[in-house]
Formats: sequence, C-alpha cells, structure tokens
Amino acid sequence: FLQSMKNLSEFSSWEGMVNQVIMGDCFEGMKLIPDESIDLIVTDPPYGMNYQSSRRTDKFLKIAQDTSLDWVHDCFKNIFRILKPNTHAYLFCNEYSMDTFRSSLKQCGFDLKRMLIWIKNNHTSGDLDGDYGNQTEYILFVHKGRKPLNGKRDTNIIKLPRVANLNHPTEKPVSLFQYLIEKSSNKGQVVCDPFMGSWTTARACKDLGRNFIGFELEEAYCKVGEQRLAQENLF
Repeated sequence: FLQSMKNLSEFSSWEGMVNQVIMGDCFEGMKLIPDESIDLIVTDPPYGMNYQSSRRTDKFLKIAQDTSLDWVHDCFKNIFRILKPNTHAYLFCNEYSMDTFRSSLKQCGFDLKRMLIWIKNNHTSGDLDGDYGNQTEYILFVHKGRKPLNGKRDTNIIKLPRVANLNHPTEKPVSLFQYLIEKSSNKGQVVCDPFMGSWTTARACKDLGRNFIGFELEEAYCKVGEQRLAQENLF
C-alpha cells in the first residue's frame, strides 16, 4: 500500500504518485497533478506565524513556509483545480490566518460551508497573566460544487484529545483526520494533503482504505513520518 519516501525530482508526471509521501515543494508537486483528479483535500497548512514550539525547541525545526501567508492564493487555486467537481476540502487554520484563508478560498471558487471547531483537552500557554488559554482549533470546511456528507448529520463541534506532539510541533490526532476523511470520501478514493508533516493523513487513509498523495518540504519530518509508519507496519 505504502512505499518509502520519494523525492519530487523523481517524478515528471503524477504517474506513481498515489500512495506516496513526496519530499518536495507542494506548489511544484501539485503542478504535476491533472485537473479534477483528487476526491478530497485534508491539510494542516502553515499559519504564517513563524511558529516554534516553546516546549520542544530542542526537538522540532520551525515549520517551512510559515513566515508569511504569501503562498496562500496560489496554493488554494491549485487545490481547487485538482479537486474533482462536487468534492470537499478541510483546511486547518487559526484566528490570525482565518480571514486570509476564507477570502482566498472564496476568490478561488470554493463555497465556504462551515467553520468546524476542535475542542481539545488542554489549552495553550502563551501570556499566562494577560490572556485566556486557548482550547480550540479551527477547520474550514468548503465545497467545490456540492457534495452530501457521509453518515448522520453532526454538529460543527469536535471533541477529541490532543496528541503529545512526539513527531511534529503541530501534530494532530489520527482520529481527527479519520473522522474528516470518512465524512467526505469513500473507500478507494484519493485524498491529497499538500502539507503532510509527520504523515498523519497517510496513517488515517491506510486505516480507512483510502488512497493518498502527500507532500512535505522538510526532510527531517519526512524521515520522522517514514519511521513512524514503518514502526506501525504500514510499509
């Protein structure tokens, strides 16, 4: 199902990309994917914060492409282009990137359906005396065309515990990605994650019988993801 990591330079077309996490720039990688080829986008992109974990500065590199939001519009145009008609996309964001993300998604042709709110079992550190602890993260749920959700109608509130961030500074629970993927795709379909991080999307797709294409620019996180899935016998 899953082969070991490959470099973007090994591909001249999208042939062979399915069920690969590809080390390289997603903006270049998505150019190889034909129009209307992808069934679902689920991704946790940079928020333009130059984020560095305050708890694990010795462990994690800063997130690539996180110094600004200049990349947003070109990325979202490509996401819209590669998605099939009548499909969904889920994009994680925070309160600082939200307006830019929403504006760009609308300009690119997406129908902004709902803001999903993930409530975690802890809160951020930050300004301990002068600010409220943040216990939520946000997920923009958008349509290209219109597609019904699978299963029953849920609310926009998702309550799941966070993970310990052992693999990536902004690591998300596999169960959260599994939930989103199951609501918006069917077995055998192709899910794309342009910002794969520590390969959580690949892990969720394997569990659910979906195919995937993922890109990650940072070699260190590619190696972490590869080791993670190898340890779970997913190669």
